[in-house]
Amino acid sequence: MLVKTVTVRNRAGIHTRPAATIVKKASQYRCEFFIVRDGFRINGKSIIGVMMLAAEQGAELQLEFDGPDEAAAAADLAGYFERKFDEEF
Repeated sequence: MLVKTVTVRNRAGIHTRPAATIVKKASQYRCEFFIVRDGFRINGKSIIGVMMLAAEQGAELQLEFDGPDEAAAAADLAGYFERKFDEEF
């Protein structure tokens, strides 16, 4: 299992577009993917779960990856958070 801690950096937080992209990216990998916030653990491949996080700017999340391609998935998804969901430059 691989765990990455990320911070939501964009001003709007995780709204519909980045939530959908997170799920789309995660679904490309075979590993299991969970997002943890304040003890609440959701399936990162579920749009409903990701939206329920209501993660605003500054929220700290743990991304958990477990499976054969966990390193690639972790790099891809953690990078997406780092790039502010490709919304702000």
